[in-house]
Amino acid sequence: MAMDIEIRYFAAARAAAGVSVERVGSAPLSSILKSVSANNPQLKVVLDQCSFLVDSLAVHDLDINVNAGSFIDVLPRFAGG
Repeated sequence: MAMDIEIRYFAAARAAAGVSVERVGSAPLSSILKSVSANNPQLKVVLDQCSFLVDSLAVHDLDINVNAGSFIDVLPRFAGG
């Protein structure tokens, strides 16, 4: 499988993932998230509380297919106003 999608982790997500950027193959967003957290329970906990942008657009349907050349931003909740 070609690793043609870039995931960019921010703040607590980056800390839990242990990397700031990761490359994955095309799939529905829910499958991608499940795959990247399969061996990382801490990341799964953080991802459950995150918002996601695909190509800079907010995603509310995790079943959206993420296509080659796209990027995913993983944004944890931020404190403050």
